[in-house]
Amino acid sequence: MQTLIPIAEQISVLLKARKETLAVAESSTGGLIAASLLAVPGASAYFLGGAVVYTREARRALMGISDDAMQGLRSSSEPYAELLAKTVRERHAATWGLAETGAAGPSGNRYGDAAGHSCFAVAGPHTQVVTLETAATDRQANMRAFAETALKTLLRSLETARS
Repeated sequence: MQTLIPIAEQISVLLKARKETLAVAESSTGGLIAASLLAVPGASAYFLGGAVVYTREARRALMGISDDAMQGLRSSSEPYAELLAKTVRERHAATWGLAETGAAGPSGNRYGDAAGHSCFAVAGPHTQVVTLETAATDRQANMRAFAETALKTLLRSLETARS
């Protein structure tokens, strides 16, 4: 968390100054993204909510994304990360939506992605989608790397939208 909180603090400053809001949907980070953002005092000014969407059941129940809506998509992909980001944004009526989906390890996922693979998306006034491949099998290290990349992706989007 020590490396994540300074990034979350920068995000907090921008969101509060602009009176913008954020909602998060994460998978293989297991809540680290939300925890980092909520560790910053005053997060209630911008953080509307989040969900750990780790399974198909969670995707249906928490995000309202049906199996039909998943036709042609697979988890741990950029299109799915973008769908998650847009959906969490819409469901919370937030300015921004941030999503992460990946394979933390120690092995890959059932879709053929190696451990260390994750996709991130930001949906809002500026949209950005990114993939990270760490090539590592260390689950906890990957979770931290994924959370850091998600936060940095959001920060870049916020900075881009500001200019």
